[in-house]
Amino acid sequence: MIKLNDIDVLVIGSGPGGMAAALAAKENGARNVVVVERDSEPGGILLQCIHHGFGMEIFKEDLPGPSYAQRFVEQVYAAGIEFMLDAMVIDIKPSREVVISSKTLGLLTLQPKAVVLAMGCRERSRAQIQLPGCRPNGVFTAGTAQRWVNIEGFMPGKKYVILGSGDIGMIMARRLTFEGAQVEKVLEIMPYISGLTRNYVQCLLDYDIPLQLQHTIKNIIGTDRVEAIESVQVDDKWQPIPGTEEISECDTLLLSVGLIPENELSKQAGVVLDAMTNGPVVNQFYATNVPGFFAAGNVVHVYDLADWVTTAGYKAGKFAAKYANKGKDLIGKSIPVLGGENVRAVVPQQISAAAKKSSKEIELQFRVPSPIEEPVRVVVRAGDEVLGTRNFRYARPGEMMDVTIKRKDIPERAESVTVSCEPRKRSK
Repeated sequence: MIKLNDIDVLVIGSGPGGMAAALAAKENGARNVVVVERDSEPGGILLQCIHHGFGMEIFKEDLPGPSYAQRFVEQVYAAGIEFMLDAMVIDIKPSREVVISSKTLGLLTLQPKAVVLAMGCRERSRAQIQLPGCRPNGVFTAGTAQRWVNIEGFMPGKKYVILGSGDIGMIMARRLTFEGAQVEKVLEIMPYISGLTRNYVQCLLDYDIPLQLQHTIKNIIGTDRVEAIESVQVDDKWQPIPGTEEISECDTLLLSVGLIPENELSKQAGVVLDAMTNGPVVNQFYATNVPGFFAAGNVVHVYDLADWVTTAGYKAGKFAAKYANKGKDLIGKSIPVLGGENVRAVVPQQISAAAKKSSKEIELQFRVPSPIEEPVRVVVRAGDEVLGTRNFRYARPGEMMDVTIKRKDIPERAESVTVSCEPRKRSK
């Protein structure tokens, strides 16, 4: 039975980040931990990701998404953590007052000592990328099609064009091919893929599915149902090149044009969002600017791997439990972490002055804005002082990178920390 009047840590979302946060909170002294999930089953998006590629870092096994989720579901139940399923958070305040609409419990108002935001992310829609053309049936996001095919057992079409080379889109190109559909092509407006290279190889190359880089959609043809797609090549400024138009007959268009952290609740709670990641600004404790609010996983920034989401959840849950137990401020004075040369955005965006003598490592995660197909060195600096470095064979936007530093190595006089990704020969 859920104890609603004395919750130490409330976790919003039961995906890999949320369940990891709940387990870590319990392991670090939180007595009553509750996970709120709007769906009827825990597991989040993992339940529809029936492909392999999960668990290599956490379990040292290559698992499909549902198997990965089930291992955590069993751990959560074994730890005595409660799931509140079929429950939607409809309001949340900076004071940590949380209003929930529950299918079984009705309308509830809770006051947890700490909150972990783990709502994940959502797909960009047609409206957000302003696709031209008519509005016929047959235009879906790749994630919607993934749920229909993998969970509902429903094929939304027979002949497909996919816009965007995100991981979900490439994975669905393969999945639909398995089910006997024809995938005509994958279009990508950038001169490089936006997903993981392994998915390009395993899902497109291995199944002879054409990928056209620097191409986008000029027109969607059809009235009641999609009948064809008119694609066009674009120049370096994303402008259509006249004379490069192609017509591809299809009955379904899937959109795989990026993911956005789901942060409507974060805004209600007064959490400051990063303009680059669209997720909360956090420090090394995954604490936000609002005392008692922590955030982890795809709600902060979109990860490549569920294993990394899980690791972030562990950290957020650990410090949420410490806050719930001691009410200790984990924000305080902070040093900003900035993206330097060839770095788009860095998480965490701040390093708290708390535990300034700590020798524990702080992991900084980031992405580059464009590919660098040569050896690079990541350099972390405070002014002219080098705090840490790491070498990579290349740097690609679709693959998250990381480097670690120690809090005690940051000079007291430091006004900021900068992460740069430089050609290796130029690094010092």
